Amino acid sequence: MSLVEQAIRQKLELETRRHFLQQCATGLGATWLASQNGSAIATSADNAMRLPAKVKRVIFLHMIGAPSQLELFDYKPALEKFDGKDCPSEYLEGSQFAFIQGTPKMLGPQYKFAQHGDCGAWVSDRLPHFSKVVDKVCFIKSLETDQFNHGPAQLMVHSGQSRVGYPSMGSWVTWGLGSENENLPGFIVLLSGGRQPRVGKALWSSGFLPSVYQGVQCRSKGDPVLNVSNPTGVSRDQRRAVLNTLDRLNELNYQSFGDPETLTRMNQYELAFRMQTAVPEAMDISQESKQIHEEYGTEPGAESFANNCLLARRLAERGVRFIQLFDWGWDAHGTNESESLGKGLTKKCDSVDRPMTALLNDLERRGMLDETLVVWSGEFGRTSMAENRGGQQTKFRGRDHNPNAFTIWMAGGGVQPGMTHGATDELGYRIAESPVHLRDFHATVQHLLGIDHEKMVYRFQGLDQKLTGVKPARVVNEILA
Repeated sequence: MSLVEQAIRQKLELETRRHFLQQCATGLGATWLASQNGSAIATSADNAMRLPAKVKRVIFLHMIGAPSQLELFDYKPALEKFDGKDCPSEYLEGSQFAFIQGTPKMLGPQYKFAQHGDCGAWVSDRLPHFSKVVDKVCFIKSLETDQFNHGPAQLMVHSGQSRVGYPSMGSWVTWGLGSENENLPGFIVLLSGGRQPRVGKALWSSGFLPSVYQGVQCRSKGDPVLNVSNPTGVSRDQRRAVLNTLDRLNELNYQSFGDPETLTRMNQYELAFRMQTAVPEAMDISQESKQIHEEYGTEPGAESFANNCLLARRLAERGVRFIQLFDWGWDAHGTNESESLGKGLTKKCDSVDRPMTALLNDLERRGMLDETLVVWSGEFGRTSMAENRGGQQTKFRGRDHNPNAFTIWMAGGGVQPGMTHGATDELGYRIAESPVHLRDFHATVQHLLGIDHEKMVYRFQGLDQKLTGVKPARVVNEILA
């Protein structure tokens, strides 16, 4: 084959449908784009930004594994009377459990409760520090979800869907609002507890939104971001020269193919270059005072929830829009000591009680709490019955998954402090008053940020996609300040 023939063959192999639509004489590409109002993907982020924003940013504290509300916030004295008795049949009919079989025994509260603050909120003795700041907090004790297994339930909390492939709430927010700091990502994720969430990065994925809105995972130990530093022997000026060349090549690629992900890649390269200076400074908690370290219980250089709470405040100060903390290890089935309502739950409470309390106090002291929404949540609740895997009592005391009711709390701008919304029945198993679905929770968070959840849509696969999905959702006005 001659060189000319090889060149022609190579050109034909590289020819694509996009080239055809761009170059064909009938102008099919231009005709199609015109029919789509000039855009292949229609968005409405601008139209959704029409509400007065109550907050600028979100700090979301997710306790992976689902803490037991019955041992922390939802005090049920009647449950004590049923402790050890067979579960009433009406609680079993039509119910679906992850592990419970047959007729389980009821399990009373494992710790002492007391009322705290002027609001009289019930908090167990597992959270002595947090009990002092309940007047800053709004409890929702009637949250419900559609999922009873960890992975799908975690996806529901963060993306509004139980399947992978949908944008997380942080991605929706940064797509709509952007970041206040061009040198840092608008959406940052921090992990603690020694393991990633069950479905991993799907919880901070951008889904079908441009990938530039995906959450950026940072580490509290070692380099904050992998490969944030230049390799040995490569100077910053050399790095800049390489990126300039890449930009020119990517620009040529975009002009030829028009793929929007090429622009995303260019933006990510530039952001990564700026992050090399901004991220190490933002993530260096050694700059904080001794008093702050004592207040949070931090240990610079370690991986911990305490370090991540302090990092969250530092990132919020620097204009990061959505800061997501995941703390693994809250699953309390009772199959072993670390996953029990005894030492397991106590250890987890000890690790979060002080730092999450310090975070609220620190934000308030710096005048930031009024413009920050802090959320604390698991992915579902726990049953009023003791777990009995295979019909047998577990070795340690534990509870199964309960999607029917769980407790979250919120604090900061736009929500009423020192209040409780909703209630469960006398045994803490089902919602008895003012149910709040996760869709309603998502709509409320977006509302506080100035986003109309009905109008913020993204056209994908022929549908106007929303964080709140296709079913009705409402803003929980009862909790708004």
